[in-house]
Amino acid sequence: MCASHPPAAYRWTEDDAEAQAVGGPDGARDARERRAAHDESGRKRRLEYPPAPEPLPVPVVDNHTHLNFRDGLVEVGVRDALDAAAAVGVDRAVQVGCDLPSSRFTVEALEHEPRLLGAVALHPNDAPRYAARGELEAAYEEIERLAAHPRVRAIGETGLDYFRSKGDALAVQHDSFRWHIDLAKRLGKTLQIHDRDAHEDVVRILAEEGAPETVVFHCFSGDEDLARTCNEHGWYMSFAGTFTFKNAENLRSALAIAEPSRVLVETDSPFLTPHPYRGRPNASYMVPYTVRSMAEVLDADLAALCAALSANTEAAYGGWE
Repeated sequence: MCASHPPAAYRWTEDDAEAQAVGGPDGARDARERRAAHDESGRKRRLEYPPAPEPLPVPVVDNHTHLNFRDGLVEVGVRDALDAAAAVGVDRAVQVGCDLPSSRFTVEALEHEPRLLGAVALHPNDAPRYAARGELEAAYEEIERLAAHPRVRAIGETGLDYFRSKGDALAVQHDSFRWHIDLAKRLGKTLQIHDRDAHEDVVRILAEEGAPETVVFHCFSGDEDLARTCNEHGWYMSFAGTFTFKNAENLRSALAIAEPSRVLVETDSPFLTPHPYRGRPNASYMVPYTVRSMAEVLDADLAALCAALSANTEAAYGGWE
């Protein structure tokens, strides 16, 4: 069950059309990165936000979102985004940085919004870009300064991405991943991993470096084998909207054997919108679609699953006080 419209803050109106015509609600001051209007296959995406889902019976946490990314036909502020999520039972979130601008945004958002915790890092696809400009060491220094903020609870997202990066960029990715692992251990922070087509090397490097006490595989993309590895090491598996995709039997099989105390949920918004709205803009208020799909696969009581997801998230990141 869901509403027939998106939350009010995400609805397109004539006033929004007029604001976009003059440069957006904040005009030239809007410095947030904007997601492309076409998907990876070059097809034009629908930019209307999906309808709001039925509220969850017990609140959960979106443990990975990018509020710095704009998408869709309207710009939604941090407070409005979190209000819309809270209305459907997603009462808190972890805002994640991928480069210096988004990591700065994260720390600024933490200063104004108590419902957020944060993560900062250089994404594996961004680290080679800083290296190519001769700016990697300076970027590391700033990430370490930002990571010292008490409400930054994770170093991430970091890891390996073999889908987009090739050649010499992979060596930079490996070095960057190792640096972020060391930073997480030195600061006592959770490590939030981006792992795309790189499962074996991610696990190998974690073993070589010695994993931090708490590790989260963001947007878990493995199968039963990786789930068993995570179970063995006590690593968290965070499931996103991809879990609901028709071709995601590997994820459903992984969840079925995952240690229940190591399961989290996320949006990775504005990306990875759950079925049946795949390709449209995503936001934290969409988490209930994924949670209900998880409950169905597990044949679990929805309220009990929500309570477990919330407890697991606090175990991974600490409290929001």
